[in-house]
Amino acid sequence: MHAALPPASGAVRLRRLLGAAAVLVVVAPVPAAHPGEHLAALLLAATAALAGAAAVLPWPSGRVTLAVAAGTVAVCSLALDAGYSGPYRLAGFWLPFEWPALLVLFGRAARRVPGRRVVPVLALLAAAVLLLPLRFTLRVPDADWLVSPVAVSLALFPAVAVAGAGLYLRSLDARRERAVSRARREQRLEVARGLHDFVAHEITGIVLEAQAGQLPGQDGEETAALLRRLEEAGLRALDSMDEMVGALREPQAELSAAAATRVHGLADLPELVGRFGASGAVRATVELAPESSAVLSGEAEATVYAVVLEALTNVRRHAPGATEAAIRVAVVRPASGAGRVVEVSVTDDGGGGARGTKGLLRRRTGGGTGLAGLAERVAAHGGTLGAGPHRPSGWRITCVLPVR
Repeated sequence: MHAALPPASGAVRLRRLLGAAAVLVVVAPVPAAHPGEHLAALLLAATAALAGAAAVLPWPSGRVTLAVAAGTVAVCSLALDAGYSGPYRLAGFWLPFEWPALLVLFGRAARRVPGRRVVPVLALLAAAVLLLPLRFTLRVPDADWLVSPVAVSLALFPAVAVAGAGLYLRSLDARRERAVSRARREQRLEVARGLHDFVAHEITGIVLEAQAGQLPGQDGEETAALLRRLEEAGLRALDSMDEMVGALREPQAELSAAAATRVHGLADLPELVGRFGASGAVRATVELAPESSAVLSGEAEATVYAVVLEALTNVRRHAPGATEAAIRVAVVRPASGAGRVVEVSVTDDGGGGARGTKGLLRRRTGGGTGLAGLAERVAAHGGTLGAGPHRPSGWRITCVLPVR
């Protein structure tokens, strides 16, 4: 059983059949020409057939691009205009075949020929479209001198319309390509955020738990609890990875700026803090003001969750002496009085000054880009993000977002 032909291949085959049919229709009247006019008829038919085939066939075909095909057709047409010496009747007969084909090719070139090559190709095609009527009018005996200017003027209007339509569609294509590029870039950023915010957070916890398990004095119950926490953290990391990979596999995923992982909000903070404090190394508390519910957009709440997650991850990685971490979310009115804001703070007691990379994760290098990326996300919602030492000892990260 033969596999079904994909739609694109079927369309290409159809256009090739149409191109062959156009060539046959244009060339068929050549044998009916008067004796002695067969060469002129053959030249006219060949040029018209070449224009018709180029207008219908898909490009590129092998190494022949649309620019090459259109330029070749235009040059052949202009050469025939300059060197044709046959009767005007033959020129008039094949003109209705060649001129519409040149118009179609003109529109395709205006839309599809890439880069700077579009300018010379369009110039050649425009000359071919406008000068083609002269092949007939200049050879009509006893014709009024106004016939040629009128014929060129009549050819100008459809040429301008076709070129305008092609250039307009070209601008729409370029706009769509830019939108797709932005969507793909946004999706890559979302995947990177998901990896950093969720997977890296869980893996950091796993590494810390594994290193803590190597310390002497562990009894059987503590070891069992440690293994359970490792299992839970590993499963959460795998779930996050599955969600991101699943989003990338969606048919329209590359055109979507949706987050690659489940969107978390303020309501998820107690669970996050509970998991963080489950190891017992750091006592974590969360104070979530009731009035903070539903005052931020979903994306802003996801940003707050990411800020808290990054702050807790930094406590694990860079504050080995910390014993307490306090998370506070409140709706306040700033001193300027310009509307209410949601203020989020994460404070630990792990020592002041610049954060180093000492502690259980001392062997790892790299990182350090989490807060910089979060500052951009917070700024996109009209807020600010700050971090610095907290007296008497410790560190505080503060995020302020305007109430929508």
